[in-house]
Amino acid sequence: MPADAPVPAPDRRDLDARAVRRAFGRAAASYDAAAVLQREVGARLAERLEVVRLAPAAILDAGCGTGEAIGELAARYPGVRIAAVDAALPMVQQARMRSMRGRSVLARLLGPLGRGRAAAPAFACGDVAALPLRAACVDLVWSNLVLQWVADPPLALAEFRRVLRVGGLLTFTTFGPDTLKELVRAFARIDGYTHVNRFVDMHDLGDMLVDAGFADPVMDMEMITVTYATPAALLAELRAIGATNQTRGRPRGLTGRHRRRALEDALASLARDGRIPATFEVVYGHAWKVEPTRTADGRSIVRIHRGGSGR
Repeated sequence: MPADAPVPAPDRRDLDARAVRRAFGRAAASYDAAAVLQREVGARLAERLEVVRLAPAAILDAGCGTGEAIGELAARYPGVRIAAVDAALPMVQQARMRSMRGRSVLARLLGPLGRGRAAAPAFACGDVAALPLRAACVDLVWSNLVLQWVADPPLALAEFRRVLRVGGLLTFTTFGPDTLKELVRAFARIDGYTHVNRFVDMHDLGDMLVDAGFADPVMDMEMITVTYATPAALLAELRAIGATNQTRGRPRGLTGRHRRRALEDALASLARDGRIPATFEVVYGHAWKVEPTRTADGRSIVRIHRGGSGR
């Protein structure tokens, strides 16, 4: 860009990373009771590992939340070392406490037989787009419903590749553009602010994986519709898991009573059989880290393998 070129204005749908971190920090105590969809998607992501030939020695749970997936990963891959990272410190604290409780129960059940079991998970508070891990240190990066909260998804994907060893796998879920379309429609009747994240299309995510240097990306998606008894129940669940509006174009200040009533009326008008629907476009992806074929400045890498004499 020329020095005198105008700087493009920020997109109002861009995420405010600090606000996202604060929202999930506030929701740490209420998250587990409300995160039914997140657990279900995580279980479906775990099922997909059954068809993958992988024996990881080390796993990264990128965006671990309250640590729901850690027990599943430890049970699926006995003896594995797990590192868990989340941007919200209260979430990391909840995950650590969950892990300690689980290990304490297991120790009581196994007694002396439990000696020599896998090391305790390592926890860190950090941004998935700037991971506090050295390069090439894990064999599997697991990330469940985190990328939609990352301001720069390509940077996060590049970080995932950086910490993977060659031959390692990235497996993740995120939300696609039709997510919460009912909420978008309802708010469109009320004001011109942004109220819902800018969700990335599945095909664009596949392109980002290739651009980040991953190989053999596989992408698919499914629609999940969750219904609620009232508009207030939908909004309360989103707040309880920290999934509130953290776009830069969000309205500032408290939501007034009249605006809240208008929103609930707009959502109620979308009811089906007396229930308020909320659509979630769940995107699943995985890709592998292979030996690089080009240098950082774009030059091709040629590998020469010394063989036998052939005689």
